[in-house]
Amino acid sequence: MPLIHVVMVLIVVGVLLWLVNSYIPMAGSIKSILNAVVVIAVVLWLLSAFGLIGELSNIRVGK
Repeated sequence: MPLIHVVMVLIVVGVLLWLVNSYIPMAGSIKSILNAVVVIAVVLWLLSAFGLIGELSNIRVGK
Protein backbone atom coordinates (compact mmCIF):
# COMPACT_ATOMS: atom_id res chain seq x y z
CA MET A 1 0.00 0.00 0.00
CA PRO A 2 1.50 3.34 -0.99
CA LEU A 3 2.44 5.69 1.82
CA ILE A 4 0.23 8.44 0.42
CA HIS A 5 -2.86 6.23 0.88
CA VAL A 6 -1.91 5.55 4.49
CA VAL A 7 -1.48 9.26 5.16
CA MET A 8 -4.78 10.11 3.47
CA VAL A 9 -6.67 7.49 5.49
CA LEU A 10 -5.13 8.79 8.72
CA ILE A 11 -6.12 12.35 7.84
CA VAL A 12 -9.69 11.36 6.95
CA VAL A 13 -10.10 9.29 10.13
CA GLY A 14 -8.64 12.09 12.22
CA VAL A 15 -10.92 14.73 10.73
CA LEU A 16 -14.00 12.51 11.11
CA LEU A 17 -13.13 11.76 14.73
CA TRP A 18 -12.57 15.47 15.40
CA LEU A 19 -15.92 16.34 13.80
CA VAL A 20 -17.75 13.74 15.88
CA ASN A 21 -16.03 14.90 19.08
CA SER A 22 -16.68 18.57 18.34
CA TYR A 23 -20.17 18.68 16.91
CA ILE A 24 -22.10 15.67 18.21
CA PRO A 25 -23.18 16.10 21.82
CA MET A 26 -22.61 12.98 23.88
CA ALA A 27 -21.39 12.03 27.32
CA GLY A 28 -17.67 12.20 27.99
CA SER A 29 -17.44 8.51 28.79
CA ILE A 30 -19.00 7.60 25.43
CA LYS A 31 -16.53 9.90 23.65
CA SER A 32 -13.65 8.23 25.46
CA ILE A 33 -14.86 4.77 24.45
CA LEU A 34 -15.40 5.90 20.85
CA ASN A 35 -11.91 7.42 20.70
CA ALA A 36 -10.34 4.27 22.14
CA VAL A 37 -12.16 2.01 19.67
CA VAL A 38 -11.12 4.18 16.72
CA VAL A 39 -7.49 4.34 17.86
CA ILE A 40 -7.33 0.56 18.37
CA ALA A 41 -8.90 -0.05 14.96
CA VAL A 42 -6.47 2.34 13.25
CA VAL A 43 -3.45 0.78 14.98
CA LEU A 44 -4.55 -2.71 13.94
CA TRP A 45 -5.12 -1.50 10.39
CA LEU A 46 -1.68 0.14 10.29
CA LEU A 47 0.01 -3.00 11.60
CA SER A 48 -1.78 -5.00 8.93
CA ALA A 49 -0.99 -2.47 6.20
CA PHE A 50 2.73 -2.58 6.98
CA GLY A 51 2.73 -6.36 7.21
CA LEU A 52 3.57 -6.61 10.90
CA ILE A 53 0.54 -8.80 11.54
CA GLY A 54 -1.36 -11.09 9.18
CA GLU A 55 -4.59 -10.16 7.53
CA LEU A 56 -7.25 -8.93 9.91
CA SER A 57 -9.71 -11.52 8.62
CA ASN A 58 -7.50 -14.23 10.11
CA ILE A 59 -7.76 -12.81 13.65
CA ARG A 60 -10.20 -14.84 15.75
CA VAL A 61 -11.57 -14.11 19.19
CA GLY A 62 -12.71 -17.13 21.20
CA LYS A 63 -12.90 -20.69 19.94
